[in-house]
Amino acid sequence: MTIRPYTDGDLEELLGVWYRASLIAHPFLSDEFLTNERQEISARWLPMAETTVYDVDGHVVGFIALIGNEVGAIFVDPDHQSTGVGRALMNHARESRPFLELSVFEANAIGRRFYDAYGFEFVDRHIHEASGETELRLRLG
Repeated sequence: MTIRPYTDGDLEELLGVWYRASLIAHPFLSDEFLTNERQEISARWLPMAETTVYDVDGHVVGFIALIGNEVGAIFVDPDHQSTGVGRALMNHARESRPFLELSVFEANAIGRRFYDAYGFEFVDRHIHEASGETELRLRLG
């Protein structure tokens, strides 16, 4: 197990983790939305984010992407969920930031349980334009 910076060679495994976890956490999102988001991740979000991966035996099983104090993404492969990977990634991010903020879909029960257990607090509720879904804004101070 290693927590390390993302490299370009991690892209396909990272996208695989994101997709498999998204199918479970976001069953309310359309295939079209997920296809578009996959392209946005590699073309737009990864280049601007500070991304850290959780590596087990040379394979990416989780990642967290930070843009300043914003958790742009945190995803753990379903086979490795509830094993401490997400908490380890969040702890790693927490060490380098005075606070963290994020948005989570209100319908994402898995993510909301994780953030609640970690201690994030509700700040605001808004509509995510691209999906039309309600998102919650959370902060960990």
